[in-house]
Amino acid sequence: MQTRLLSEEDIQDSLKELTLWNRVGSAIAREFVASNFAGAIGIVNAIAVLSEAVDHHPDILIFGWNKVRVTISTHDQGGLTEKDFQLAMKIEELKF
Repeated sequence: MQTRLLSEEDIQDSLKELTLWNRVGSAIAREFVASNFAGAIGIVNAIAVLSEAVDHHPDILIFGWNKVRVTISTHDQGGLTEKDFQLAMKIEELKF
């Protein structure tokens, strides 16, 4: 599948639908807070399974003892593509 970098207007329009996600340079990111460390690992595992299924892999950071930061960009394109926003929407459907 051919991917192209999105225009700034396309990025801003897409972010309107993902209100919990923020622009971070050439990526989008969101933080999740779990009730405990095991819950944070559960979030990571669920996102990992989903990401593997769609073959698009975010950067995932566990910090503190119960927080997870997910950062998505299309690394081989050097920025944001439609694939990034599709993955973010699928992550939102997990309803953490």
